[in-house]
Amino acid sequence: MKGYAVICAVALGTTLVLTPIVRLLAIRFGAVVAPSSDARHVHTKPTPTLGGAAMFMGFLAAMAVASHMHQFRDMFVDNSEPVGLLLGAGVMFATGALDDLIEVSPPAKLAGQVLAASVLWWFGVVMYFFRVPFNLFHTGVVVLSPDLAPLVTALWVVLMTNAVNLIDGLDGLAAGIVAIAGGALFLFADRLFKAGYLGGDNIAPLVAIIAVGVCVGFLPFNWHPAKIIMGDAGALFLGVLLAVPTITIGGRTDFAFSGNTYFFFAPLAIPVVILGVPILDVGFSFVRRLVKRQHWHQADAGHLHHRLMRLGHGQKRTVAMLWAWTALLSAVALVPTYTKEGNAIVPFVAAGLALVLFAVFHPGVRGEREKQERAAHPTGQGPKDGSDSVVDLEQRRRQRA
Repeated sequence: MKGYAVICAVALGTTLVLTPIVRLLAIRFGAVVAPSSDARHVHTKPTPTLGGAAMFMGFLAAMAVASHMHQFRDMFVDNSEPVGLLLGAGVMFATGALDDLIEVSPPAKLAGQVLAASVLWWFGVVMYFFRVPFNLFHTGVVVLSPDLAPLVTALWVVLMTNAVNLIDGLDGLAAGIVAIAGGALFLFADRLFKAGYLGGDNIAPLVAIIAVGVCVGFLPFNWHPAKIIMGDAGALFLGVLLAVPTITIGGRTDFAFSGNTYFFFAPLAIPVVILGVPILDVGFSFVRRLVKRQHWHQADAGHLHHRLMRLGHGQKRTVAMLWAWTALLSAVALVPTYTKEGNAIVPFVAAGLALVLFAVFHPGVRGEREKQERAAHPTGQGPKDGSDSVVDLEQRRRQRA
């Protein structure tokens, strides 16, 4: 753990130091996002972008230090995967940076993502197995053929990168979720290693802990109100840092780590549960755009975080709730691997229900609803029955105070 702590600190410290410099350079060269420049972002003032450059540099520094540490020797000696990771992450970062600067077309951006995935596959970062959850269709573990493995790997990388990119709509949201998911993936990889199921040459725990470091180092500048945003360069890059551990853990094992009846603890299923928030958001976004006859790549304000804000939650509260939800999903996936008991998840399920109730019935939600009713009323006076709304009562209370 000491070695991983050092790598995390290097990634965190490098990102923390370089982010203000990247911010100044972004302003100097005009890499600034205007207010309401697209439907996904809610900034009210021009905000520098390309924050992903600082995270990418933190990643490079951490990888350089790890390559010289004896603890990680097996990961770098006679192993092409670190080189593939560096090149694939570089291609993905460059693709996102170009989109931030000159707004490349969606097909061109997708081509860059596929190219990055192809580089990963070429250097050995590829899936071998796919476990069907809950043993559906009685197939259990699917062994991917040499012809199918590259395609599944590419689809997985594209899914992960777009999942992170789509939730990057509020200050601190994507960075916080990736930090939590990366921490959970690291802990899960550690459990597999101690159980003898994960070799010392597997790069998954190293990549996961670097993801935690770069995100935590970036968050002080990205918390609302953000001084800089990561842009597509950062979001797509972080997607790679989540895709690689899931591939090298879940896509390399054909066993079930735990026999818990409540969850399928196949190593590939654990990351899916941990990354539940962005993955579900991707699915709902795709279906929503098809129903509305929109282009699949068209940005909109229908994501989960936008819906929470329309309920009356502010940016900080919305981000905190989604962080909490991701942490709960991670705990539900991880706790049984430590306790070996299915009922250990009961407190976390209860906490999840409490979080949902808080999101729906928070006093601010009703106040926002009353405000919308007042605005929609022909006279602008509020409900027709003349009763005082929650907003009116709160305003009077403040005046008396």
